[in-house]
Parts: sequence; structure tokens; C-alpha cells
Amino acid sequence: MNTRTTQTARRRLAGVALLLVPAVLIWVSVAVYNKDFTDDATVTVRTASVGNEMHDNADVKLRGVVIGQVRDISADGEGARLTLAIQPGKLDRIPADVTAQMLPTTLFGERFVALVPPAVPSARTLRAGAVIPQDRSSNAIELEEVLDNVLPLLTAVQPEKLSATLNAVSQALRGRGEKLGDTLVRLDAHLQKFNPQLPTLNADIKELVKVSRVYGDAAPDVLDALTDFTTTSGTIADQQAELADLYGSTTASAHDLTTFLQENKDNLIRLSATGRPTLELLAKYSDEFPCTLRTVAGFVPAMDKALGKGTGQPGLHVTVKSVKSKGKYVPGKDTPVYDATGGPHCYSVPYVGTAAPTAAGRAAASPAPGDKAAAGEAAGTGPKATDTSLGMPNSPQESRLVNELVAPSLKVQPQTLPDWSSVLIGPAFRGAEVKLK
Repeated sequence: MNTRTTQTARRRLAGVALLLVPAVLIWVSVAVYNKDFTDDATVTVRTASVGNEMHDNADVKLRGVVIGQVRDISADGEGARLTLAIQPGKLDRIPADVTAQMLPTTLFGERFVALVPPAVPSARTLRAGAVIPQDRSSNAIELEEVLDNVLPLLTAVQPEKLSATLNAVSQALRGRGEKLGDTLVRLDAHLQKFNPQLPTLNADIKELVKVSRVYGDAAPDVLDALTDFTTTSGTIADQQAELADLYGSTTASAHDLTTFLQENKDNLIRLSATGRPTLELLAKYSDEFPCTLRTVAGFVPAMDKALGKGTGQPGLHVTVKSVKSKGKYVPGKDTPVYDATGGPHCYSVPYVGTAAPTAAGRAAASPAPGDKAAAGEAAGTGPKATDTSLGMPNSPQESRLVNELVAPSLKVQPQTLPDWSSVLIGPAFRGAEVKLK
């Protein structure tokens, strides 16, 4: 009976031991993992919000060597508070003025605490319970900002897609390294030439800002113009059928005109060539046309007065007497001659005896020195001025005589009448004898 009881107790103790031993082993493993059996020195690191991204048991490194772990992370209102467990014997090798940086192990890895000693470390060493500040140097802040900005992007990138992209880039650049190098060298040469122009570029950009401000000030007017243009656009849209008909008619007219020009192009060319002399003559006397029209319009009242319009005795009052015929026509003596060389002139009303030559007729109005004697003789100032012959019709002699006959009725001097008076009145006097009263 006692033997059976003893065996039963042994089996029970063995069962309890079988249950306790694994539990103890598990507890010991956890305690060893948590460093409960190590005599580590603890220090504190105060960080900004970046410390909240740390995790327990993260590595603590000094110059790339692991010297401890992060034991605890607690957040406060301004940032995070990290408790670091430093390995025994390593605390005496850390300067007292170290700072802490939170860096990732890789681009996609977890963060760790990097203790950064200054360029000239202090002679004092770090003690347990000390508070280590976060590195606030410009380089550290810029590095953290870059990591904060790039890390979310890299986290969002899917690794398999990134791998495929990198493989594609690798295949595209394979065998083209020399060309890529030449391209970079050329780019560097271009940039070296471009860099001296940067001040000019900056000045242009500043001027562009001024121009942009001008356009900004003018933008309301431009918008108003565009708003007004919508009305025009609406009208065009409403009249598109009529415009289409107009375009069709214009197209048909253009086709007809093209056909006409193709069929008559030779005639038009000949017409232009034939009409060129006439056009050149009209161009020469073009300055005289407005003046002639004004003179004719102003000559009407003078002629009305000379012919007695509005009086009790209308008509031209002269005494006409027949004379003996001059005889038959003698060739060479009575041959008509047109020797007008005065060019375009402008005569005023009332005529004062001189004509103002136009710009085109000044050269023609100036006779050559050798022609002055002949001109004076034709005008009745030469030796033959006593000849009673009037010469050819509308000759200077006849024109001067007609002016002498007409001047008394107009109550003006004969020299104030134009030379072409004989053209209008000469036919009534030719072949007759006039007796002046």
C-alpha cells in the first residue's frame, strides 16, 4: 500500500515538474530577451515627434557599433521620451556631450538611435540617468526633413513594381554607358556656358514678374472683351446658315472670276500694255484735274456776266465786219502745228495773267534759253509784232486779240483773262472784222 502511494506521489510530482519546467524555460527566455538579468545603465533621450516612430528594443549605436537598446518609449505633449539601456562597460566610452539622431537602417528599414559625439568631445563621460538631447544641427535637421519627406513616398512604392522599373532602366542603360557618359559631359559643358547667364536670367525673370503684373492689371479688361466677344460669337452661331450661303456664293463668284481671268488673261495683259501710255499721260496731268474742275466751276459766273445773263440785253455785244478772204491753203505755211510745251498748269478765277504750274509741269514750263527768242516772237514781243496776221486758230496772237475784245464787257484787264478764252469765243470771231467802239 505504501509503495503504491509512493509511486502515485512520484508520478504527480513528475507531472507538475513537466508542466513547470517549460513554463520556467519560457519565462527565462523572455527575461533574457528583455535583458532582465543584465546590469545595464539607463539614460534618457528627449526627441521631437520623430521619436514616436521608434520601437522597443531598437538598436543604439555609437560610430556604427551597437552599444545598447531602447527599453521604453513614452510620449508627452512636446515629443517622445526614450529610455536607453547601455551595455555594461560601454558607458565610460561615451562622451557626456553626445547628441542623438533617429536614423533608418535602410530606406525601408526601421529606425535606430545613433549617438553622435561632437567634433571635439568632452573629457567627461556619460553617466547613468543622464539626459541626451536630440541633434539640432542644420545637417541633422535637413537629413530628418529629407527622410520624413522621402520615407512616406518610398513606403508607398510597391517593391515588385520598383524592381520591375529598375530592371527596365538597367536593360535600357546596358551597353550605353559610354553614350550616357558623353551626354553627361556635353550637359556639363552646356551648364558651364549657362551658369554665367544666370544673372541675366534672374533679371529677365524679374522683368517677367513686372509684365505679369501688367497683364494681371489688364486681365479684367481682357475678360470684359472676351465677354463681349461671346455676343459676337453667339451672333455668328445664329447666322451660321446665312454665313454658309455667303461663303458658298463667294466661292462660286471666285470660281467664275477665276474662269474669266483664265480665259481673258491675254486680253487683260494686252489691255494693260496698251493703256500704259494713256495712264502715264493721265498721271502726268493728274495734278491739274482738281484745279481744272474748280476753275470751270468758278468760270461759270464770269461767263454769265460776260454774256449778259440777268440783264435786259443778253448776249455778246460786238461789231462784226466781213473782210476779204486770206486765200487758199498754203502747205508749210498754214499747216497746223501743236507746239504747247507748258505742261500741266493751274489757272485761277478770276484770271490774273499768270498760271501756277503744278509739280509735274514745272520742268516743262521752263523753255530752253535758245527758245526764248522764238517764244517772245510768237507772243508778239519780237520784231514781227507789227504783223496783222493772227496766225493759226487758237494761236497766241488770236488769243491775245480775243482777250482784248472780251475784257471791256467783263470790266477787267485783257492780261487777266486766260489764254484759252479763244477756244470758247474764237469761233464766233474768226473770218469777221471787228470794230471797237
